[in-house]
Amino acid sequence: MNIHTVAFDIGETLVRDDRYWAGWANWCQVPPHTMSALVGAVVARGQDNADALRLICPGLDIAAAYAEREAAGLGERLDETDLYDDVRPTLARLREAGFRVVIAGNQTAPMGELLRALGLPADVVATSGEWGTHKPLPSFFTRVIEAADCPADEILYVGDHPANDLVPAKAAGLRAAHLRRGPWGH
Repeated sequence: MNIHTVAFDIGETLVRDDRYWAGWANWCQVPPHTMSALVGAVVARGQDNADALRLICPGLDIAAAYAEREAAGLGERLDETDLYDDVRPTLARLREAGFRVVIAGNQTAPMGELLRALGLPADVVATSGEWGTHKPLPSFFTRVIEAADCPADEILYVGDHPANDLVPAKAAGLRAAHLRRGPWGH
């Protein structure tokens, strides 16, 4: 089978998470390097990134904190500087070569809006928050297949996180490529 669609994870695949974690560090009133160290530590232990927030702010209701940050004008932000340098040219080359390009990852609905506002060369940009499911659930990859509009084995899913991206993509019948970026990628 040939590859028809290349689908990309978002965080640490296309977008640097530096600003995201710095925002949480500021919210939790710790230095950014402390937050970075804790994210690295929980990743090394195979834990979820949110566990870093819970270490700094025990009992933190993450959903409520997102809403509070948004209300305080400290919600999610995204601009061209958050993209890895190779993202825009890579996506453009894939589209020029005739591939369908899908961007889909575990982000909030507002992040989906911010990504679309960047005008990336992609056919579909969607987030788990918009789809009402998340990786590594099979239903997330069902949505990727629907967005790709082709059989699963004609989709290459590119991501940094082995357990959230690669293993479940393969289990859903997609091909998978590991991008070694960010803490999970290494």
